[in-house]
Amino acid sequence: MKVLIVSDTHGRHTGLDRVLEKEGKIDLFIHLGDIEGGESYINSVVECEKHMVRGNNDFFSDLPREEEIDIGGYKAFITHGHPYYVSLDSEYIREEGAARKVDIVMFGHTHKPYFEQKDGITVLNPGSLAYPRQEGRKGSYMIMEIDQEGKAHFNQKYLD
Repeated sequence: MKVLIVSDTHGRHTGLDRVLEKEGKIDLFIHLGDIEGGESYINSVVECEKHMVRGNNDFFSDLPREEEIDIGGYKAFITHGHPYYVSLDSEYIREEGAARKVDIVMFGHTHKPYFEQKDGITVLNPGSLAYPRQEGRKGSYMIMEIDQEGKAHFNQKYLD
């Protein structure tokens, strides 16, 4: 199973289009917010199961603020992250994930890739496809793949 995880596209679809072309067939698409009106476009170009949450700039969106989903044998909590103070650090959102008894916490908002596995919880942020803020400022996303044995593998990727 191949999962494409993106965030913070802010209504700009060029990066997403490039990623979809580059990655080929995906089985699940996750957008972690700040879509800014791009829901219809995403629904028209992504042909698999989709989960999208509302970010702090999605003012008129009816998307959920957060969601708990199953990915293979894993339980994931997806949110934009701003209510959990992710701009400061990831501890509060990790604690929320532990309280919800999830295996994976996914968030956006900071526009910087983040990945940590600690205390049985994977916490990740794919960064931003449209407005990256990390050193080098390349648009970023993450691929999660579940192998034949059901084990998850994560790969942080960047646009050229």
